[in-house]
Amino acid sequence: MTSVLVTGGAGFVGSHTVKELMDAGADVSVLDSFHQYIYPMADSYLENVRHRFHTLLQGAEILRGSTLNKDDLRRHIMEVQPEVVVHFAALPLANVAIHQSEEAFDSILGGTTNLMEIIRDVGFVRRLVYISSSMVYGDFDQDPMPEDGRTEPKEIYGGMKLAGETLVKVYSQRYDFEYSIVRPSAVYGPTDNNRRVLQIFVENAFKGVPLNLKNGDTTYLDFTFVRDTAQGVRKVALSPNSVGQTFNITRGERHTLAQAAELIGKHFPNLEVTDEKGDSFHPDRGSLSIARARELVDYQPQFQLERGIDEYVEFMRRVNPSISGS
Repeated sequence: MTSVLVTGGAGFVGSHTVKELMDAGADVSVLDSFHQYIYPMADSYLENVRHRFHTLLQGAEILRGSTLNKDDLRRHIMEVQPEVVVHFAALPLANVAIHQSEEAFDSILGGTTNLMEIIRDVGFVRRLVYISSSMVYGDFDQDPMPEDGRTEPKEIYGGMKLAGETLVKVYSQRYDFEYSIVRPSAVYGPTDNNRRVLQIFVENAFKGVPLNLKNGDTTYLDFTFVRDTAQGVRKVALSPNSVGQTFNITRGERHTLAQAAELIGKHFPNLEVTDEKGDSFHPDRGSLSIARARELVDYQPQFQLERGIDEYVEFMRRVNPSISGS
């Protein structure tokens, strides 16, 4: 049985990944500071957190701690003695990083450096899986975008995530531990609390609030259902074929914001959608190539966007009565 520590494992993608790892037979511990980046009293917040702890994290050891506190982090790692560390713990939102860049620096780069400084000393951590972002590419110059494509981030979050990738590679080479890098994209689905675009759209649809798009017909994203992302991270973490590799873990298809809104509208016939044209700090994106993940770790995403939205809406109806009105 592989021992895995998941930093940030009580978060959105982290909690789904913990369940994937436990279902695969891993012995999983979660280290989380329970830090919030979005107003914590929104309508669906408590129900989402309850579902994470009562369903997704059941059976995992939960440890409260921060990667920013090096001594505390060291004590937890010495206690758990994991073979593999999956490192989610970091500020997760590009728009927050713009306004709170110092916090983003400490969280993304400081926490990662603290973790690797401990890994270099302890000897029992065999592999670090670093959760990066598709924002490292900046404007896509290929579609689908491969992992060895150009990386020229155009905003703070992507720049810091790319710097983290470089740190992981050089620490691994110098201190002789394995690494794998995962680049997710536009993750959505049950228990998201951080106000990503599809969470906003789905919750507004339940409330009867119009969906206000920005450049809806020209903004493309590789929307990825959270269970697919978690499946991919689990396979990267446990496969011998992922050592020293970087993977796009996405759906591998592009859709516009307008297409996503139309699929949500199938569940809400009276939904109003508006579209505003204007500038955005986000890079121009599209689909990402998942050929490497398919070949090396047998990554098989299961959720096309329509199915993923169906699952998300059903979850909201079942688990979030304050939103769904049920």
